[in-house]
Order: sequence, then C-alpha cells, then structure tokens
Amino acid sequence: MVRISSKLLLVTLLCFGSVQSAVAKLNVFACEPEYKALMNELAPNAKVYSATTAMQDPHMIQARPSLIAKLRRADLLVCAGAELEVGWLPMLQMKAANSAVRNANTGLFFGTDHIETLDKLDKVDRSMGDVHAQGNPHIQFDPYRLLQVADALHQRLIKLDPEHQTEYQQNFANFKQRWTQAIKGWEKKAAPLKGKQVIAYHSTFRYLFNWLRIKQVGDLEPKPGLPPSSSHLASLLSLSNKEHVSAIVITSYQDSKGGQWLSKKTDIPFLQLPATVGADNTQDLFQLYDTVIVKLNGAIQ
Repeated sequence: MVRISSKLLLVTLLCFGSVQSAVAKLNVFACEPEYKALMNELAPNAKVYSATTAMQDPHMIQARPSLIAKLRRADLLVCAGAELEVGWLPMLQMKAANSAVRNANTGLFFGTDHIETLDKLDKVDRSMGDVHAQGNPHIQFDPYRLLQVADALHQRLIKLDPEHQTEYQQNFANFKQRWTQAIKGWEKKAAPLKGKQVIAYHSTFRYLFNWLRIKQVGDLEPKPGLPPSSSHLASLLSLSNKEHVSAIVITSYQDSKGGQWLSKKTDIPFLQLPATVGADNTQDLFQLYDTVIVKLNGAIQ
C-alpha cells in the first residue's frame, strides 16, 4: 500500500484548487453578437454564447430548448434592452428559472440602461407599429455610446467577479485606448458622407446615421415591423425623384426585394450593410465599423 503524507496531500489539494480557480470562467449569455464581441474585449477568458447571429432579426427569436439550457447556466445575461428582446427574452428567463439573470443589479445587464437612447416616446400604441417607448435599441453603431456601455459592463464584471478586478480594469483601459484611436480614423474616413441622404429599412442604422450626420429621408417599412407594400414603394419612388438620395440601405437579415426594386427604378445604389459582428466575415467590433464605413463610402461617393 502506498501511503501519502498529510503534508503532500495538502499540497496536492491546494494545487488542484488553484488550477480549478484559474480555469473557472464566467458563463455569459449575450442576446446579440455585438454584445458577445464586446464581452470578448472585456473578459476574453469568459465563456460567452450569443443567442442570435448576424443573419437573424433580434426582434424575432424563438425560446428554443438549447437557448433555455444556455441561459440556465449563465452567470451574466447581456442584451441591448429597450424592449428589443421583449418578444422572446421574458419567456426564456421564465423557462430557464435562473434567478441570477433576473436581477438588473447583478446578473442582468441591458446596454441601453447605461446610455441616453434616441427617439424615446411618451406614448406607444399598436397603430404605430413595432416601436420602442424606451428609445431605439440598435445602439451598436454609436461608438461613443458603445464606449459608455463598455465602461458600465466592465464595472458589472468587477461586481460579479471581484477577484479579477485588475484584469477587467486593464482590459477596459486597453479597449478604450484602441477604440478612441479608431474613432478618429473612422470619422476622418467618413467625413465625405456628412449631409448625404439615404432610404433605409427600419431604424437599424439610426445611431450610425446620427453619428456620421447622414440623413435618412425614407423608410422601406410603411410602419416599423411591416414589410414594404406596393403603394409604399410607389411613394418612395416619388420621394426619390424629389430628393437627392445617395443610397438605399438594408441589413444582412432584411428582405432585399423592395430595396432592389426601388434601386432598379431609380438607379440609386443598393447597399447591404452588416448589422452586427459576423456578417461580411467581420470578427470583432473594429472590423464591423471598418466594413460599414468602407461600404458606405464605396456606394455613396
């Protein structure tokens, strides 16, 4: 029989415990790819899962068993908020029965809770279509607001995992430095886009247009959430003849038929922009912004 001394056993257990602690990771459930990408910047060692892809409309997702299982194991739930996920997230939270991701002070994080949103509404009713009283939730294309979200998110990570406070602080500082520098380059490249007019699908790029001073003069949707109708497209055709429209813009997950029809009728460039990380082979937030500005410049100029 091999005997192990108590001292050796203690050392073995301590070593095993330290390894376990080192490999322990936060489980993060991100509602959209842009929040998964942001988490990768702030907590690269975390295990992050995105509920949606760049080819899915984040308004309309099914509470599938696989999503329920992922959320049940999550330590942190990170989403856009402002009712973007109202059609599926509450059901997912209920079925997952994970109290950790229901508390907005700990495991539940909505990006829009930490910035001033655009287009807030005092009253909302069904006649207005799919609008959000708390403001436009598609904040991923405002680099300044996104930096505010990153700041708040890194502080939440510290609250959840104080043992790694220094790492989170360093990761955020590094991201902030690179992001701030990148903004200068993006704004310089996008300067010629200022004042240009576009027709777009939904208000997905509301923050992008606001940041770059591009004016959306028409919407392919007759009302938010409704597909383009023949009569509405006819009205946009009339609008295009009156206004100097530089591009017709949609996202990677929106139906392109209406926009392509209008483009052919008007000879206005038709442009499909990535709505989030993953589309157009983008791997992170930096590549997403690079791609969007290059494509806008190519189409509009």
